[in-house]
Amino acid sequence: MARLLLAALRAGGHAVEVASAFRSHLSAPDPERMRAVEAGAEREAERIAATWDAAGPPDLWFCYHPYYKAPDLLGPRLAARFGLPCAAAEASHAGKRGQGPWAAWHGANEAALRGSDLQVCFTPRDADGLDGLVPPHRITMLPPFLDAGPFGAVERVPRARGRCEIVTVAMMRAGDKARSYTFLAAALEALPAGLDWRLTVVGAGPEREAVRAAFAGLPEGRVAWTGERDAAGVAAAMAEADLYAWPGFGEAYGVAYLEAGAAGLPSLAMDCGGIASVVEDGASGVLTPEGDRDAYAAALAALIGDPLRRRALGAEARRAVLGERTVERAAAVLSRALARLGPRSRGEPIALPRGTPP
Repeated sequence: MARLLLAALRAGGHAVEVASAFRSHLSAPDPERMRAVEAGAEREAERIAATWDAAGPPDLWFCYHPYYKAPDLLGPRLAARFGLPCAAAEASHAGKRGQGPWAAWHGANEAALRGSDLQVCFTPRDADGLDGLVPPHRITMLPPFLDAGPFGAVERVPRARGRCEIVTVAMMRAGDKARSYTFLAAALEALPAGLDWRLTVVGAGPEREAVRAAFAGLPEGRVAWTGERDAAGVAAAMAEADLYAWPGFGEAYGVAYLEAGAAGLPSLAMDCGGIASVVEDGASGVLTPEGDRDAYAAALAALIGDPLRRRALGAEARRAVLGERTVERAAAVLSRALARLGPRSRGEPIALPRGTPP
């Protein structure tokens, strides 16, 4: 999504430069490592400032996906020093992190959010998380979008009869991805006998063997494993399919659902996270209650047995993605939002919490 945002900003006529490769992310709270990251951020901010002192500063600081494990430790400093407006996309705020080992970085993230001039939210869930921190007039809603590329170029003839080809595309890693694979395997095992289907799994990762073991109870020949593929390879797999199935535990929204829609596939997912922002239940796919394996299996059985409904859902998914979820549409939304911003007063402070370098 970060690359898509760059493309949308450039499509809107804006000159965009990646100011830094600095990463503030830590997977676990470690005071010593956090202090080292903070010191590194201070040095990096000074490096950038020296560059801007020589060549002139930009008009805006734009950060992607700041949250308590990866707060923006550069933007607030530079914005205050050069009088720049601050914007961010897909920011996340977790109030429960205000106490405990993440408290300092939670505070840094919260301070940056409060001091921001624009927040771009992809889902209502994102916007709800900013309630009380960011005034509504500083929030712009931007539905998740896609550069359709090879997915939009797919030419497929949906089958009116015969075996239903199901495809899923996901990394095989611990956590929500592994949980979704296990859930999908259990739903497939619960399908009524006699249904004609096959699943193609596109993906690889450290949990590969555990994922394959989760599907071991299915009859031989029901699951095909392709390994990891590039975008063209994924699009080719979708071109041969009739349905995209991925439960979606922990998905912020899921770009793969948009890719499937661009290829003309309906999606079967759970109504959790931000998935409803990319899959419209009953229009471009089917959503079932989070964690309800029986409901997911029943929806899967119904779609396997109803090729006409799959075709209708897939056609609407393709129309919606290729017509409404484009880089050009996103560029227009972003440009309108940016046009409302003005410069800060040079040196205007953005408060940072104790424990974060000034």
